[in-house]
Amino acid sequence: MSISPMAERLRQRYFGNDKHPYRIFEEQVESLLTPRATLLDVGCGRTAPVLRKFAGRAGRLVGIDVIEFENTPGDLELHRGDAANINLPSGSVDVIMARSVMEHLTDPVGAFREMHRVLAPGGSLVFLTANLWDYASIIARIVPNSWHPKIVQHVEGRAPEDVFPIAYRCNTRRAIRRLAATTGFEISRFDYLGQYPGYFMFNGPLFLLATGYEKLLQRVPALSFLRGWILAVLVRKAT
Repeated sequence: MSISPMAERLRQRYFGNDKHPYRIFEEQVESLLTPRATLLDVGCGRTAPVLRKFAGRAGRLVGIDVIEFENTPGDLELHRGDAANINLPSGSVDVIMARSVMEHLTDPVGAFREMHRVLAPGGSLVFLTANLWDYASIIARIVPNSWHPKIVQHVEGRAPEDVFPIAYRCNTRRAIRRLAATTGFEISRFDYLGQYPGYFMFNGPLFLLATGYEKLLQRVPALSFLRGWILAVLVRKAT
């Protein structure tokens, strides 16, 4: 992906001191860990890059994904599977994390039930996912899934084989409330988060336009539901 010098200058000027949603997500996960905890990363990726960051902060690091793994260190326990089919005993996990995964779930009820099953009572599910009402999500819903790999490769520089179809079946406050109630979770945190308009880093004028939009959403609380990300923490009720 080519980065516009103008867009990079604007990013530094208007977003240089902002904490990225990825970092907020990681801090939330870290706050829930203990040295003996089991952390499960659902949709961990080929090299489990986020899971690696928690080495030494939890007693057991487990990742699952539907793809083949590559170049992963031996202190990680990795399994082929998906959110609705986790090959772990019931109640064996203390914290589940999922970054940029929920938007791909085609059976969210099944996935939430399975994650609820493997969590210990009082355990937490932390996820960061795209907001359905963000302009990028709206565009993604309009554009056929078959076009997404080439578009994402151009805009983000991500390899086509790492781009998966989107479903957006648990990407609103209402949907998450319904899923939590259906599967036995309690919502302990729900936030709308924003960031610099990374999709437009290739074009300075477009980046400037999108920056104005993001700053408007930051300043008007009533418009926060349009921000790009949802960060949620769901807790399995203690029995």
